[in-house]
Amino acid sequence: MRLRRRDPDNPPPADAEALCARLYAARGAAPSADADLGLAGLLPFDALAGIAEAAERVAAALCDSAPILVVGDYDADGATGSALGVLGLRALGAAQVDYLIPSRFADGYGLSPPVVEAASRLAPRPRLILTVDNGIAGVAGVARAGELGIEVVITDHHLPGETLPAAAAIVNPRRPDCAFPSKHLAGVGVVFYLLAAVRARLRAQGWFASARPEPNLAGFLDLVALGTVADVVTLDENNRILVEQGLRRIRAGRCRAGIRALLGVAGRDPARATARDLAFVAGPRLNAAGRLADMGLGVECLLTEDPARALAIAGELDGLNRARRTIEREMQDQAEALLADLHLDGTALPPGLCLFAPGWHQGVTGILAARLRERYHRPVIAFGEAGDGLLRGSARSIDGLHIRDLIAAVDRAQPGLVGRFGGHAMAAGLSLASAALDGFRAAFEAAVADELGERPPVRELVSDGPLPGALLTLATAERLRFAGPWGKGFPEPLFDGPFEVLGRRIVGERHLRLRVRPAGPDGGGAPLEAIGFGLAEQADAIGRSAHLAYRLDVNDYQGVRSPQLIIEFIDASPTVTSTPAEPSAGSS
Repeated sequence: MRLRRRDPDNPPPADAEALCARLYAARGAAPSADADLGLAGLLPFDALAGIAEAAERVAAALCDSAPILVVGDYDADGATGSALGVLGLRALGAAQVDYLIPSRFADGYGLSPPVVEAASRLAPRPRLILTVDNGIAGVAGVARAGELGIEVVITDHHLPGETLPAAAAIVNPRRPDCAFPSKHLAGVGVVFYLLAAVRARLRAQGWFASARPEPNLAGFLDLVALGTVADVVTLDENNRILVEQGLRRIRAGRCRAGIRALLGVAGRDPARATARDLAFVAGPRLNAAGRLADMGLGVECLLTEDPARALAIAGELDGLNRARRTIEREMQDQAEALLADLHLDGTALPPGLCLFAPGWHQGVTGILAARLRERYHRPVIAFGEAGDGLLRGSARSIDGLHIRDLIAAVDRAQPGLVGRFGGHAMAAGLSLASAALDGFRAAFEAAVADELGERPPVRELVSDGPLPGALLTLATAERLRFAGPWGKGFPEPLFDGPFEVLGRRIVGERHLRLRVRPAGPDGGGAPLEAIGFGLAEQADAIGRSAHLAYRLDVNDYQGVRSPQLIIEFIDASPTVTSTPAEPSAGSS
């Protein structure tokens, strides 16, 4: 791992406000970025290709009281988008709206012909299918819907293939002909924009009246914020507005009962919610339904207006998430054993890791791939058995390697090797015949090597520099906590500097807790608690001092708040590169 500072020549900031101004500037935003995230700054919906046609078809279905079916995906983006589709259409006056989430295990991803067949057997039979977070690859499914007389409107944000489905309308910012400036909308964000376009069309038709009031769609931004953060899309300015506005509603107590319950079962106070809480607390619990059971449970949690029912469902989701953690730990241990059996070390690893073990759970392979990617800084595909001689894989990539395009390149080079696949730059899914695994592994490793070159990539942490001891305070930690939203493309502040190590202990078997005091010219101040998650193995290597890369956070224990360092990297004999880092590509 390599540590690099964004701007090594800047003097230490004088106070928290100067620090925030510097952080925003380094990310390509105005110094007052946290105050400028109002709804007036959202990009207009009419820049999205296909949205006029989509709004026309959806509005026509509403006016005809036609049954509408929302077909979503089994992850948090799909669940929040499905809930938003149902709630938003009802608020606009739709008479009959239902949803269907395909099973990860029985149906696989997207609008396939079997999913359309199942939809056609529902009562009432839908006249319009609205896809959420899927559909752009559903060529066969849309064709089958046409044969059954069911119209399809697609909303998606995944990369289109060479052939687009013959849907009534397609709204996807990644369409080649789409001029929408932000290509990073999550699936739930695309649905939000479509609802705004439908509302505008209905307004022009005189649809709204005293008996049917026009809804304020901003009331659904809590769902948009959760799905956007959980899907780890780039937080460009437009997405930051969506997330910040949703967080403000959550903190103000104006959010869905289900979101409040998802935070509550984890002991988090919605009034202090941040994007990190959505990413690491609410999102994983919602995702657990799709990974281990039925995402319909997650959608119901988001749809219900009853706080007691929301809390009961959130408790079930929390239990599923605990089970997922146990499965994940077992699979990760098996994966590490596979790599150890190959007698590989950090320099001899293949450029891409393609792993499979009998019994691996399909619903957890994506998390496993992400964990291994973080540990080894390689693109990783982890496969689980899908039955009938098939494997289903989840791919996670590193910056600079577009994993969906790479799988497509393997497919073009060796037709028939890969079954279905889809995704985007950092994550993708695919299926293979079990017998094709060895051939695919060789082709995948070769393709990664061609893309990245012979030298293996090195994980790099980009630091915002040192913090003076005088700023390692609760007040600074609180200011940074609510200065976001931070996330992909607008990274949470990371600092580095030398510290005296006053004490250490292992907690929870895998985590390292230190008591430290700032050292060096910017040192001083009181001792601080620090926690390194998953860093227990480094305990014996730490002496009386260490160079830490860390986030400054707030520790809230039994109602008492104090500053805490979240350690990302420890170096007992550090050398910090002074090359400035470029502003994030996703910054605004």
